[in-house]
Amino acid sequence: MKTVIRWFRTNVPTKASKLLMPVFFLFCFFFNSNAQQKLRVVVAGLNHDHVYNILHANKDGKVIIVGIADPNKALCKKYAEEYHLPDSLFSQNLKTLVQSKKPDAVLGYNEVSGHVDIVKICAPLHVPVMVEKPLAATLQQAQEIEALSKKYNDMVLVNYETTWYPSIADIYDTVESGSIGKIKKVVFHDGHQGPKEIGCSPQFLEWLTDPIKNGAGALNDFGCYGADMMTWMMHGQKPIAVTAITRHYKPDEYPKVDDDATILVEYPGATGLIEASWNWPFSIKDMEVFCETGYLHALDNVNIMSRKREHIVSSKIAAPLTEPNNDPLLYLAAVLNHQLTGTNDLSSLNYNMIVMQILDAAKRSAAEGKRIKL
Repeated sequence: MKTVIRWFRTNVPTKASKLLMPVFFLFCFFFNSNAQQKLRVVVAGLNHDHVYNILHANKDGKVIIVGIADPNKALCKKYAEEYHLPDSLFSQNLKTLVQSKKPDAVLGYNEVSGHVDIVKICAPLHVPVMVEKPLAATLQQAQEIEALSKKYNDMVLVNYETTWYPSIADIYDTVESGSIGKIKKVVFHDGHQGPKEIGCSPQFLEWLTDPIKNGAGALNDFGCYGADMMTWMMHGQKPIAVTAITRHYKPDEYPKVDDDATILVEYPGATGLIEASWNWPFSIKDMEVFCETGYLHALDNVNIMSRKREHIVSSKIAAPLTEPNNDPLLYLAAVLNHQLTGTNDLSSLNYNMIVMQILDAAKRSAAEGKRIKL
């Protein structure tokens, strides 16, 4: 900015300078303000394949990565070469990196069981954290995260791909309008052919298929989507009971964890059915909502089909979401700038603690073969 001002004073004639200087400084003010809105973040972990999202965002100038912490030197070298990142950006010590760089937030792209370790470091330093779904590998870890967040009054958020789906938001708004009555049942299908089958990296597979590091298999990996959206649709209401069954269709591929889960979530006036799988012939993330007088089906991220009684009412493409509710980084910036609360929504710690209770009950139900009351 100082260089630009010096150029202006040197190259613009004195008389014109006096007239244009106020306008120029106004431009500089807005330019500088917009530049300052970019989040300065530290990335914790590189062994989650979703890390490409933040690395691409940094490359495109949408965010500023001020540091990357990962103990795997080979992995650091790989991404440094792929994204032309300087060696000085990388560290093996997250705490030292956060203390020296003082980022706006830390973004977790490590194994799910490691999310609690990020919060242990960041919460006492009052640095907000956003991790990739789910919040934790176990309910106990989630409770530890919640305790740290409350003790240090530090924000912890969870990022889900489906949070930014226009179709999901559109259906939510329709239900909220009351035009088709109250929710009676919601069905979620979330899954794909399997992490090996779709070509996940070895580093990702190592922890994703580990019962300790991931907390489960498909049950945690994909069951969390439906649990999160159901909690949102029910305005943060805790279910009264959970019943689940898990299957192990591919023991040779995934010897340690389930690869298919069906979770029934009960509420006083509604039911949620969460179907999560690594065994489907194609990738799918959809949601069906049955209300008193109508049915809504988010076929994917934008396409919606609706029916009323036996007649097809319409099919449409959902309108794009508006900023800052259309992107995790814009959302995070809005929360940090107090434009959004981040306390009772799909990314919030409040709702994700209920998600973790649902997943924990589902694991216990599948193991014990019975309905678990919450």
